[in-house]
Amino acid sequence: MFDLLIRNANLPDGTAGVDIAVKDGKIAEVAQGITAEAGEVIDAGGQLITPPFVDPHFHMDATLSLGLPRMNISGTLLEGISLWGELRPTLTKEALIDRAVRYCDLAVSKGLLAVRSHVDVSDPRLVTAEALLEVREIVAPYIDLQLVAFPQDGFYRCPEAAEALVRALDMGVDIVGGIPHFERTMEDGARSVEALCRIAADRGLRVDMHCDETDDPLSRHVETLAAQTVRFGLQGRVAGSHLTSMHSMDNYYVSKLIPLMAEAELAAIPNPLINIMLQGRHDTYPKRRGLTRIPELLEAGITVGFGQDCVLDPWYSMGSGDLLDVAHMALHATQLGSGEDKKQLFQMVTTNSAKIMGLEGYGLAKGCNADLVLLQAKDAAEAIRLRPNRLKVWRRGKLVSETAPEVSRLSLAGRPETVNPADYAPQHAT
Repeated sequence: MFDLLIRNANLPDGTAGVDIAVKDGKIAEVAQGITAEAGEVIDAGGQLITPPFVDPHFHMDATLSLGLPRMNISGTLLEGISLWGELRPTLTKEALIDRAVRYCDLAVSKGLLAVRSHVDVSDPRLVTAEALLEVREIVAPYIDLQLVAFPQDGFYRCPEAAEALVRALDMGVDIVGGIPHFERTMEDGARSVEALCRIAADRGLRVDMHCDETDDPLSRHVETLAAQTVRFGLQGRVAGSHLTSMHSMDNYYVSKLIPLMAEAELAAIPNPLINIMLQGRHDTYPKRRGLTRIPELLEAGITVGFGQDCVLDPWYSMGSGDLLDVAHMALHATQLGSGEDKKQLFQMVTTNSAKIMGLEGYGLAKGCNADLVLLQAKDAAEAIRLRPNRLKVWRRGKLVSETAPEVSRLSLAGRPETVNPADYAPQHAT
C-alpha cells in the first residue's frame, strides 16, 4: 500500500496519463494504470506534475529590503551596490533571518524547493553568513538551501574580503564565489579567479562566480574561469553566473570562448529578469538588453540554468519568487519559442538547475525524492505561457502548500458561467 497515489498526470517530457506512487517520502513507481491502494489518492486531471522549481542564483541576504535605506533612482547595478554598501553596516541577524524565512514561505507557495543563495562576505562581522546558516537549518525540512561565500566588494578590492571569505567557509558556507569584473583591474580580476578556484580545489568545494556582469565586451574573465577550472580539476563543479558581456562580444571571439567553456564543463546561470533590467544602461539606440548567448550555449551542450537573482531589493524592485516568470521573460528575450525550445526552457528552471546545484534524489524517476508540484496547466509549454497556480506542492511526499485553481465567474448572457485559463491550451500544437 502506497502513502500517496497521483493519477492521470502529465509529465514535463510530454508523457501523458501517468500515475505516480509515493512511499516513505520517495517515488515508488511511475507508470500508467497503477492499481495498488494508497492512503491518499489525487486525480491530477491531465494536468502537469513536475519536480520542484530550482533557483541556482539568488541573494537571500538582500531580499525584501527594497527601500532600505532608499530607492535605487537610477536603476543601475552600481547604484544598487552602493545602496547595499550603505545598508550592510545596519544589518542585524534577526532582521536578515526574518526576511529570508518570509521569502522562503513565498518560495514554497511557488513550488520552489531548492535555492542557491550568494552571501555577501565583504563585511568582516559576517552577520549575513551567521544569519543564513541559521536560515538553512530552519528551512531544511522544506527547502534545500545552498550558500555561496560572495565577496560583493571584490576579493582583492575589499581589504577584509579574503580573510572573511575563508572564515565563512570554515563556518559552513558551501560554495566559493567571486566577482572578478568588479576588481580594480583586469589583472586583479584574473588573479582573483585563480585564487578562488585554488581555495575551492583545496577544500573540495564547488565554485559559482558572478562573472562579466557588464556590457563591456573586453570583460573576459569567463575565459580565465574556464582555464582555471581545468587547471584545478574542477570540471562539472563550476558555474559562471550572469555572463552578460558575452552579449557584446564579437562573434569570432565567442566562437573560441564557448568551446573552452564546454571543455571545462562550465555551467552557465543567466538571470534574465535582472540582466535585462540592469544592462544596456549606457546605450541609446540600438539598445542592448544584456542577456548572455543562451541559444549558442545550449547548442554547445553547456548546462544552462536560470536564476531569479533578486526579489524586492536594492537592485530589483520586482520579483515574485516564481521561476516561471524567469522562463517566460527568457523566452521572449531569446526568441526560443518552438515547442522543443519551451521544453528546454522548462528544464532550465528545473532539471538543469538541479544538476548545477548537484541535488541528489531530484527528478520523477523511481527512487527519487517525492518532491512534486502539480500545476494548473497541461504541459511545460503551457506552464511557461500561463505561469499557473501551483495547485499542490509536496515535499518528501507531504503536502506543504496548496492553492485553489484560478477560475473566473462570468455574467454574460449565452456564454459559459466560468473561465479556466488552462482550458485554452492549443489542441494541435507540438
